[in-house]
Amino acid sequence: MGSTSNHGAEGVGRRDLIKRSAAIGLVAAPGMSLLSACASGGGDGQDKAKAGKKTAKNPLGVNETAKMEFVLFDGGFGKEYAEDAVKIYQKDFPKATVKFSATQKIQSTLQPRFNQGNPPDLIDNSGAEQMDMGVLVGKKQLADLTPLLDAPSYDDPKKKVRDTLRPGIVEMGQFDGDPVWIMYYAYTVYGVWYSQKALDDLDVTYPETWDDMLAVCAKAKKKGIAGWTYAGKYPYYIPFSLYPMIAKVGGREVLDAIDNLEPNAWKHPAVKACFEAYYELYKKGYILKGTPGLDHIQSQAAWAKGKALFIPNGSWVENESANVIPKDFNLAVSAPSGIDSSDKMPFGTIWASGGEPFIVPAKAANTEGGMEQLRIMLSEASSKNFTSKVKSLTAYNGGTTGITLTPGLKSGVAALDKAGSNVVNPRLQDWYVQLQKEKIGVAGLGEMMAGRATPAETIKKIQGYADEAAKDTSIKHYKHQ
Repeated sequence: MGSTSNHGAEGVGRRDLIKRSAAIGLVAAPGMSLLSACASGGGDGQDKAKAGKKTAKNPLGVNETAKMEFVLFDGGFGKEYAEDAVKIYQKDFPKATVKFSATQKIQSTLQPRFNQGNPPDLIDNSGAEQMDMGVLVGKKQLADLTPLLDAPSYDDPKKKVRDTLRPGIVEMGQFDGDPVWIMYYAYTVYGVWYSQKALDDLDVTYPETWDDMLAVCAKAKKKGIAGWTYAGKYPYYIPFSLYPMIAKVGGREVLDAIDNLEPNAWKHPAVKACFEAYYELYKKGYILKGTPGLDHIQSQAAWAKGKALFIPNGSWVENESANVIPKDFNLAVSAPSGIDSSDKMPFGTIWASGGEPFIVPAKAANTEGGMEQLRIMLSEASSKNFTSKVKSLTAYNGGTTGITLTPGLKSGVAALDKAGSNVVNPRLQDWYVQLQKEKIGVAGLGEMMAGRATPAETIKKIQGYADEAAKDTSIKHYKHQ
């Protein structure tokens, strides 16, 4: 989702709403896909850097004197890890000028440059103003990263970059066919986050069924503690635990049908059961009072202070909330509770996938340089640096040896081990950003969890949004292969 990830300073969330309806009106014509203007053909472009000589140390043929520009999303992961990787690029290409900048305003900063045909060479396309990936791919605005994936890895020339990545990372960057348009750098574990100390103090264990979840919440309520809170202003955080619950109850094919915008996909009994379960949290008063008015930072702060037991989130939360999480909190994450023993998938079924989407624009002056910077970042050293500094895994399959894992990171690794092959990866938030955030998140789930719509009304509304997207010929549609 990006550390869409998965956020950041001054209350601007990684997955913050893209400025809601009013802002959409400012940046796009009515009915026009959000950020499609950003992905229009644009100007005449810029002069391409001449290709350099391919060598063992320079397998992508980077022009050693060409300027390389890198724009990072300045969010929950900070920018130090990227600055460290830039220093390695500068060391490897001392004659090159590197321009590095970080911003929370990805779309508004870079839209004019895409239109003019002079985008940067590497972009971390994340945050509240994330550019719509489906639009960028559909408009052929991105470079195919296959040359990077087939290049020798930074550490071992006998291994290709693609052979060093976690399962599913390459596939996530694909939309149609073989080209890979996005490199998801972080590896995010989504689920229900909590304090193990808080559960121990209540003398309860993490609930595996919904009846048990309600019992834990009831016990907490008697102690003056809410069961749940969430980012009420940005309720597209709710799917981080709700979507894998739907898969657990009905099977991963239910999520695939939703991603594929299939007719009546949202009317599946598993969706109904899970919506009704979450609505019960509202009806029984198990949600922290005032949650619909909280942003992600405020809800995380309330949760960290012990006002609520559970919060749906991604693994960036450990770094983002480090200043408010008590030392004895013992942060942990779990796969979502199911309904009961009739669920199609076992307890432990979890959503884990690539986060922090990096792209190389097709019209970048130095596409080889942008890919080389990513090759450096996908080395073991850079991966370890990221993990140790921001408490999150990377796309590199490893990078934890010798690192003392923080409680949340350790719990995330354990959750992945428990899940085994039962890891799901919904694609709606990659393929249809506006549908996922604005419509399903805010207008759908946000209204239901605030008690302003019933599950049945919400399902009907969301199915309508999905049907509209399926019929919208102005956007490119994608399907699971």
